[in-house]
Amino acid sequence: MNNLVSVDWLKDHLDDDNLIVLDARLSPSNDPFIPNARFFDLKGKFSDQEAMFPNTFPTIERFEKECQRLGIYTDSKLVVYDPKGVYSSPRVWWMFTAMGHHNVAVLDGGLPAWLKNDYPTADVEGSGYLKGDFNAFFDADLVKRYEDILSNVSTPSFTVVDARSEGRFNGIDDEPRPHLKSGCIPNSVNIPYEHVLEDGKFKDREELKAIFNASCSFEDELVFSCGSGLTACIVLLACELAFKQSRFVYDGSWTEWAEKQGLTK
Repeated sequence: MNNLVSVDWLKDHLDDDNLIVLDARLSPSNDPFIPNARFFDLKGKFSDQEAMFPNTFPTIERFEKECQRLGIYTDSKLVVYDPKGVYSSPRVWWMFTAMGHHNVAVLDGGLPAWLKNDYPTADVEGSGYLKGDFNAFFDADLVKRYEDILSNVSTPSFTVVDARSEGRFNGIDDEPRPHLKSGCIPNSVNIPYEHVLEDGKFKDREELKAIFNASCSFEDELVFSCGSGLTACIVLLACELAFKQSRFVYDGSWTEWAEKQGLTK
């Protein structure tokens, strides 16, 4: 399964027996659902609620349990979308790949593209499905920690790619978390997530290649960061689409780095 699918592809495969559509909206809203889509509670059930920082990866056991509750099986094909086009869905895609489930794709353009084509919708999420048998095979190496980033500052072995805006990266604009200063991790590079998108969809492969080639050296591994590990996954997926190479996420991102470096107001 490709990492990215179109709304036309999903329309044609919506009734496939082993296909499950996941809705990655970040909070309850009046947005319609793609028919039979199941709500993937990224901010709640699929984040570690005891962690100090937002959007922290849950435990393997928690991830498995919640996936099974959603009726997900080890052989399920998953398509993830969100109401903003492309925003939170790549985070869900990356979480599944980190958990060893590679039969997962992001819906390019998300719900807005689906609605633009006048495809069918539902007022409520899907229900009535049986418990799944999903098993996770977590690749911990894909999740970088604060200690990894700190060590890399003094002894570089990878490049941190920051998906925040230029203003936040350069310390000019405020962070959305008002107690934190803006700025950047030493030696990191900036590719704002908006730069890899156009009209709510990913730019084509050649455009994405040019964006990365202008900022990164592929002699090093790339580790993606942002404010809290969410939009980092947009740029990571763009990199996958351009170069088909595995990449890593700094899960705590700028929120953790700034807190632990004392970059507070």
